[in-house]
Amino acid sequence: MTGKILIVEDEHDVIRLLRHNLEKEGYRVTYVTDGRMALPALRRETPDLVILDLMLPGVDGLDLCRQMRRDEDFRRTPILMLSGRGEETDRVVGLELGADDYVSKPFGIRELIARVRALLRRQQELPGGRVALLRGEIRIDPSTHTVTVADRPIELSALEFRLLYHLASYPGIVFSRDQLLDRVWGNDRMVTPRSVDVYIRRIREKIERLPAQPAFVQTVHGVGYRFAVNAD
Repeated sequence: MTGKILIVEDEHDVIRLLRHNLEKEGYRVTYVTDGRMALPALRRETPDLVILDLMLPGVDGLDLCRQMRRDEDFRRTPILMLSGRGEETDRVVGLELGADDYVSKPFGIRELIARVRALLRRQQELPGGRVALLRGEIRIDPSTHTVTVADRPIELSALEFRLLYHLASYPGIVFSRDQLLDRVWGNDRMVTPRSVDVYIRRIREKIERLPAQPAFVQTVHGVGYRFAVNAD
């Protein structure tokens, strides 16, 4: 698998390690060492994936992640967040802002490359003949990767779309977090069951009129999540 990767990292030893090993895998790698240089580099390089450090001079990784997810050009670009912080709160914040995966330093280079491959593979997967779904006022079309609610377009990341499409394909069926990890993330999954909650919350914030009282994606306490049978 090939592709373009932008590294946003201020530690030169980490940059050298990543660049050397990713280029050995056939990826084209560029990097910047200051958060203020990231957006210009994104527009210049149009990478297939971004490896983004959390602690950066100029603009930190969380702010950059937020800016990318607000920008139509980079809304769906996979982000692998990298940080010396290992606390669960940092992982959750990064995922809530739109990161697709999170690796704590120090990391194993083989594990990181496996995560890069998994993110790029999911990004490049095609709909494969799946049909558009109409559930109440929500329409989910995999051929165009679009979601509308009452004819209002909703922007979802690639993983958010996959998760929503899977749930909506089986209205009324309850899926546990582990089942969703198996069916949506697949064998390449590197996230935890807790991460499913983060993605569900992000989807609800985008598609539900009242995210605290979801009409589409519902919680079955102690079991998991389901898409409403009669979504209204």
